[in-house]
Amino acid sequence: MAKVKSAFFCQNCGHEAPKWLGKCPSCNEWNTFVEEIIEKQVPQVVAFSKSKSTATPMSLNDIKPQEHNRIQLNDAEINRVLGGGLVLGSLVLFGGEPGIGKSTLLLQMAVTMKGLKVLYVSGEESEQQIKMRAERIGGSNDECYILTETNIQNIFKQAEKIQPQVLVIDSIQTLFSNQIESSPGSISQIRETTAQLLRYAKQTNVPVFLIGHITKEGSLAGPKVLEHMVDAVLQFEGDRNHVYRLLRSIKNRFGSTNELGIYEMLGTGLRQVENPSEILITNADASLSGISIGATLEGMRPMLIEVQALVSTAAYGTPQRSSTGFDSKRLNMLLAVMEKRCGFKLGAKDVFLNIAGGIKVDDPAIDLAVVAAVLSSNADMPIPKNIALSAELGLSGEVRPVNRIDQRIYEAEKLGFDKIILSTYNKGIQQSDYKIELVMCGKITEVVKALFT
Repeated sequence: MAKVKSAFFCQNCGHEAPKWLGKCPSCNEWNTFVEEIIEKQVPQVVAFSKSKSTATPMSLNDIKPQEHNRIQLNDAEINRVLGGGLVLGSLVLFGGEPGIGKSTLLLQMAVTMKGLKVLYVSGEESEQQIKMRAERIGGSNDECYILTETNIQNIFKQAEKIQPQVLVIDSIQTLFSNQIESSPGSISQIRETTAQLLRYAKQTNVPVFLIGHITKEGSLAGPKVLEHMVDAVLQFEGDRNHVYRLLRSIKNRFGSTNELGIYEMLGTGLRQVENPSEILITNADASLSGISIGATLEGMRPMLIEVQALVSTAAYGTPQRSSTGFDSKRLNMLLAVMEKRCGFKLGAKDVFLNIAGGIKVDDPAIDLAVVAAVLSSNADMPIPKNIALSAELGLSGEVRPVNRIDQRIYEAEKLGFDKIILSTYNKGIQQSDYKIELVMCGKITEVVKALFT
């Protein structure tokens, strides 16, 4: 009987070592090495291999550029986050917390795409469970095939028979290859099965979705090389106690990583939120202090978001500075500008800031809305509901211009705002081009007068 060969792998980065180590020399993490069997069988020739010829070097000038053909999915949010559609032959990793709706979203995509042959492979649920979820979603696609299998070789055999146009794997941590003796979900299995799926996608030109689990720290489970192998990494975020979900692109070889998709979780599946401002702005009847509306951009999409601030006297001597969805260091900078340039004494007060809707904003155009919300809460004077703000604030107290201001103005105008406060230094905009009133300010003191007088 042949001796079983084993090695130790780091569960964080996939580094291989012949013996157990307390600290990984690659990623410097402690207590991450586990033993795995590495004895391989003779590699099998997979069914999707179209060519056995060896690749040869080519001159860069001899390579003819080809346009990336994209499949337009029946989901505008996924199309936007992917950069305009699903690229043929791409490998997309789809991560998120348990119960957030990853399987529901991809199954919904599969059953609502008419005329698109989809093979949905599940290693976690039975056919009956998937059928129940599909009936709840309400979609019907005669060309959506369900396969409950975890052996990667058997999956390729079935894919060879069906010839799908899109392959969905739920999830990559449940698959195993006969060529690796370790258990499913181990570093070796995830790396091997992903490599085989990558070859399948590139050789057959079939796009593949991989659903991936995440660890308790919030990162994708498996070796870090998994994220390097795929073409796109999408993160599905949200709170299971709330109905809204955010789809972000962490990596995308065929598009921007600044796009954002928003969904609402309903009993019948996930609803696309085409107008995100509807969930990011509170429709309260009473005027409340500490609330302002800022115009921001997420990728190519303009959005109006609600900024909430609470300013109170420090109860324990040392004032607290806390922000949710906004950079805390930038908040401290804006507070210093307000105290130096406007004379507002905020050094001995607690300041709490929140971006409504659970999103994170790094657009400097939201500076003016943050300042307005803090001043409103400090003076306990509400800001009129019909005013939006969009400008950056400099250290000398000047109101600086931001890019693509016309899109921000049109978004505020579309949502019924009467005024928008902008920087005087924005070039190329005229009042005659818009129905909304443009309030141009050059200093922070002018903004205070426009809001509270």
